Amino acid sequence: MKLGTQKHGWLLLCLFASVTTAQANSEFEQAFANPMQPKAVWLNPGFYTSHFDQDKGLRNANPGLGIEWALNDTYALTAGGFKNSDHQHSNYLGMYVMPWKWHMFKLGAVVGIFDGYPRANQGGLFPALIPMVSLEGKRWGLNTAIIPTVQDSLYGGISFQVKYKISP
Repeated sequence: MKLGTQKHGWLLLCLFASVTTAQANSEFEQAFANPMQPKAVWLNPGFYTSHFDQDKGLRNANPGLGIEWALNDTYALTAGGFKNSDHQHSNYLGMYVMPWKWHMFKLGAVVGIFDGYPRANQGGLFPALIPMVSLEGKRWGLNTAIIPTVQDSLYGGISFQVKYKISP
């Protein structure tokens, strides 16, 4: 999926957020009624990304540290930092919105902001809407993201993030 400009990214972000919130408004309100009592807290060591463009000299191993603060089965806050595919340090802050569930799998997207990619807003903040599939066991989990290619700003790929539940 290619987005023409950041404007399109913001439009997609707003559209996804409004549709999802409209569908699950009461669950959203319940999630933020007491965010200091998470359903689960997960830690992760970064990402591994298999890029669609293998000839760009991109970094596949993206070590870092992140946290996922699950408010309920649908919403989770996330933040962290990692060494990105352009060999720079990136930070992220976002929210997982995972409204569809099947057994141990959840499907949805992460909506948030990233920085540190030199060709995306000169390394500054930019919005992101990333489709996501999550597999969650009792203690271990795996987030799989489909990173869209955004012209010459971001190179797409499939990203894997192992996570470990530290509470409860």
